[in-house]
Amino acid sequence: MLAGLVVGFILLQFDYGKQLTYDWIAPIGKIFVNLLKLIAIPLILASLIKGVSDLKDIAKFKTIGLRTIALYITTTVFAITIGLISVNIIKPGEGIPLSTVQKLEQTYASNKKIEKKITVAQEQKNKPKLQFLVDMVPDNIFKAMGNNSNMLQVIFFAIFLGITLILIPEHKAAPLKEVFDSLNEAILKMVDIIMLTAPYAVFALIANVIVGTAGDWELLGSLLKYGGTVIIGLILMLGVYMLMFKFFTGKNPFWFFKQLAPAQLLAFSSSSSAATLPVTMERVEEHVGVDKEVSSFVLPVGATVNMDGTSLYQAVAAVFILQVLWPEGLGFANQMTIILTALLASIGAAAVPGAGMIMLVIVLEALGFPSEKLPIALALIFAIDRPLDMMRTVINVTGDATVSTIVAKSVGKLHEPKPKEWDDHINNF
Repeated sequence: MLAGLVVGFILLQFDYGKQLTYDWIAPIGKIFVNLLKLIAIPLILASLIKGVSDLKDIAKFKTIGLRTIALYITTTVFAITIGLISVNIIKPGEGIPLSTVQKLEQTYASNKKIEKKITVAQEQKNKPKLQFLVDMVPDNIFKAMGNNSNMLQVIFFAIFLGITLILIPEHKAAPLKEVFDSLNEAILKMVDIIMLTAPYAVFALIANVIVGTAGDWELLGSLLKYGGTVIIGLILMLGVYMLMFKFFTGKNPFWFFKQLAPAQLLAFSSSSSAATLPVTMERVEEHVGVDKEVSSFVLPVGATVNMDGTSLYQAVAAVFILQVLWPEGLGFANQMTIILTALLASIGAAAVPGAGMIMLVIVLEALGFPSEKLPIALALIFAIDRPLDMMRTVINVTGDATVSTIVAKSVGKLHEPKPKEWDDHINNF
């Protein structure tokens, strides 16, 4: 990561630096992320079917499911509340000069990415209230497996199939369970092999981010107080996870973070919970000691619907925008609306790529924010969105792992870690 930072800043000093990064460095990181995305769906399918079918008792799955949902809702509410408290104390929107707002508007308001996110948010808002439930049920499992954004559909199918394996005679379920057990072992071995290239990929990802933000440094500086507010909130949320982990498991939270560190670093580098999921599952199962019956359900669900870091960011960004562009909307009722809307949006927009800004549009529209100011609102925070996205993805992944460990402890599925290395059976060749 440090090498990527240094090389990225060096390349910025040359006219050909951006093109060189695009041609020769960025593809290395892209291939690495693609490899992890490649195995994400097969891993979810194999591990979840195996995990659910191994429970033997549907009541256990019900317990795990209810506790998972309750904890995810609780941590999300905590995150949004921390975000609101931080932004109301620090007030990063006060003191932003009109000239900076105008410059941001000129630079980003007509950006195609911003326009697309507003359009997608409008589509999400106009859908039926229970559309997110409809979207969870696939009409073609092979089509669902062909797109990583359909992860909830794959989870639904895997749970459905896992439950049916419990309900049919064991001797008939055994052959299919063995197939998925074998597939799961093979996919986890792929994770080990792919992670051997992680240092080079992280170098490429970070260097590409640095070069990609060229020209934005002046604007980033003007948004430093806002970015600092988000970062303070995210650090406080890490403290919440540490307290929860210590209280519910009795173990050292620093040990837990050490075991989870590779997944956290990858989340930071890639800005993708979905791409990080295979690594998160491997670290939580083998290095923390969570049984597959728990991790195979809690982590994939968390990667799609639990967005603590993103929800905290929604709260800070929404109030920051109100402070700058619409101070009359800063009432107590609107701030309570932010908590509820951000919580619901984190579920409803879960399957939408780049959900952070889309969720923010949904939150702002729920407050009655003037629609003509939406492009300006997103332009206000667009310059600093990528580095903050990297940081909030770390919180998303850490929250998933924390809840997974707590749920495992509560149902007696937390054991001593048994790490596996990529070359454990290499002598068999």
